[in-house]
Amino acid sequence: MIYLDNSATSFPKPPCVIEAIGDYLKHTGASSGRSGHKPALKAARMVFSCREKLAGLFNIKDSSRVVFTSGATESLNTAISGLMEEGDEVVTTTMEHNSVMRPLRYLEKTKSIRIKFLNMNELGAIKKGEIKEKITEKTKLIIVNHVSNITGSIVPLEYFRDIKKNALLLVDAAQSAGIHPMDVEKYGIDLLAFTGHKGLLGVTGTGGLYVRENIRIKPLKFGGTGSLSEKEEQPDFFPDKMESGTLNTTGIAGLNASLDFILNKGIENIMSHERKLSEYFMEKINSIDEIILYGPREAEKKLAVFSINIKDRDPAETGFILDRKYDIYVRAGLHCSPSAHKTTGTYPKGTIRISFGYFNSFDDIDFLVTSLKEIIKT
Repeated sequence: MIYLDNSATSFPKPPCVIEAIGDYLKHTGASSGRSGHKPALKAARMVFSCREKLAGLFNIKDSSRVVFTSGATESLNTAISGLMEEGDEVVTTTMEHNSVMRPLRYLEKTKSIRIKFLNMNELGAIKKGEIKEKITEKTKLIIVNHVSNITGSIVPLEYFRDIKKNALLLVDAAQSAGIHPMDVEKYGIDLLAFTGHKGLLGVTGTGGLYVRENIRIKPLKFGGTGSLSEKEEQPDFFPDKMESGTLNTTGIAGLNASLDFILNKGIENIMSHERKLSEYFMEKINSIDEIILYGPREAEKKLAVFSINIKDRDPAETGFILDRKYDIYVRAGLHCSPSAHKTTGTYPKGTIRISFGYFNSFDDIDFLVTSLKEIIKT
């Protein structure tokens, strides 16, 4: 089995993640912030430890501004719904995932918000001049996908930092968190949405949202927080304001361990390994005329996410053959990003997406390329 669908969910997980989840279920089990007994306090310390590690990883000064969610989709919906009001203006790009597009389109209909799109080219690149043109004093929110889940192209966040004016910058780091260095201070990021089950090597159902201090944002949901239980109004302090309901403490236990793994390995080393895989893969397929590669050709401009097609073949068929005949697992289709595929010229059938992870090897690439060559010949 060769797993090449890390953009959807990373696999395998570091052994320490599985061990940490088992240890929590066997020896702790309690909910954080819900009781004063020893297991609950142990769980609370673990959750705090995870929050602190995330803050350190992203250079966030106050870890209480890191809010746990079920993943990047909830984080993005929380930020968008919590900030945008009747008639507000938002600027985003044509390469965004539906976790951005769908809430924006909903608010466009229900609150008459104005959406302005930055037109990216087929390589996933953006012109700084267009950003300056589209962002005005009326712009309330800028939303940008740091790394495309279609082409792997990296957006230079400094473009937005330098000319965002009074707008807030919301960065979707679903594909980059845990792989590409992220510094909210360096890039002037006001809100950062991330998931735990991709580059952060945790399990599904985990993620978070960073909200800079002094930003007024409405919660997506209201309810029990374990604090101020005598009041029927939602607490107004972080993270409790944004964390109603029992946290996914089991998942956070795994994320806490995966962060230890990442911090021990080093983000730069993880990115370096994936960059070498990218360079090797591109070198291998460049000589195959029947393969179309979309997105940047320079490894330093992308992460290890690739969209390809075989000429005159349906990507779904190729993905099916890779699965059933070769035990190679990729993802074919539109990847929940129709706008991005329209931008790259691959709509409506989409592409075969190949996404390498930390545990992939050069041997995996060799077998993949050999398999693709055999498919081409049939």
